[in-house]
Amino acid sequence: MSLTPGPNGSPDRTAPATALTWRTVARGSALECLLATVLLFGVTTIVRWVAGPSPVSAAIPRIHQELLVIGACVGVLLALLILSPAGKASGGHINPAISLAMWRFGLFPGAAVVPYSVAQLAGSLLGTLAGRAVWGPALGRQPVGDAALQPGPGWSSGALFAGEAASMGIIVLLVGVFLAVPGLVRLVPWLVGLLIGAAIALLGTTTGGSVNPARQFGPALTAGRLDFLWVYLLAPLVGAFVAAAFRNVLVRRGSGRPRRGGADPGDAARPRARHRRPDASATPPADGGPRDGVRRRTGFAAPAHGP
Repeated sequence: MSLTPGPNGSPDRTAPATALTWRTVARGSALECLLATVLLFGVTTIVRWVAGPSPVSAAIPRIHQELLVIGACVGVLLALLILSPAGKASGGHINPAISLAMWRFGLFPGAAVVPYSVAQLAGSLLGTLAGRAVWGPALGRQPVGDAALQPGPGWSSGALFAGEAASMGIIVLLVGVFLAVPGLVRLVPWLVGLLIGAAIALLGTTTGGSVNPARQFGPALTAGRLDFLWVYLLAPLVGAFVAAAFRNVLVRRGSGRPRRGGADPGDAARPRARHRRPDASATPPADGGPRDGVRRRTGFAAPAHGP
């Protein structure tokens, strides 16, 4: 599933399970690894020059102002990556929690969630190592610390878990609502960038504002900060799963569908359709693909806006 809109302004649908091939999954995973590598190289670079010793950090004396600048830069970078050709082709998740949520929305094949997540985490490590290679020892020294995040003083694992899960849940819920409204779908990449940037700016001194397992994975391994890593990896997934379930309930209720086991009160006033005898036109396609004008897809994104 792509975070960019389809040809009619509606969210792209993924290929049916019968059309899903491991070649498609491998290609999408490779692109997600590339996107995560670029994202983490960008994150480490931004943190190096905004928070580390530099003319930029010298001009921004307070940490909250630094977080605001970092959040704005990372948010724009993330939106541009989602809108890039690679992002349009893979779906532009760059976050295991987003891949999980897209699956729960019914817009992404479940078989691709784990390969995508592994690729995103691998890209996180590669991007961090690239940042270390380019910027040298300055990236590993404090206060940069390879851009690894830590919760604020006094935060326990439980409190951090709740904060990260809730933050990711809010993001997933808003993204899911935008995806359900055709007129808002085109804004989703910028919405994601805005929400991630806001999380960095508002939560940087408390939870760290990760809301992305891939954001913390590479920096934490490179810096050796593993004490809270399991929280940063697991909590966004839990928050995304719960929020996706809640969003699906909201969408079903908003669509006016009758509940299972109950009758639609308007059925009595509607004329009943005459039963038609089955004929050749009602026969499902031989390949088990979609019918009634629904075009079969062989990838994660529509050719109208990307490969």
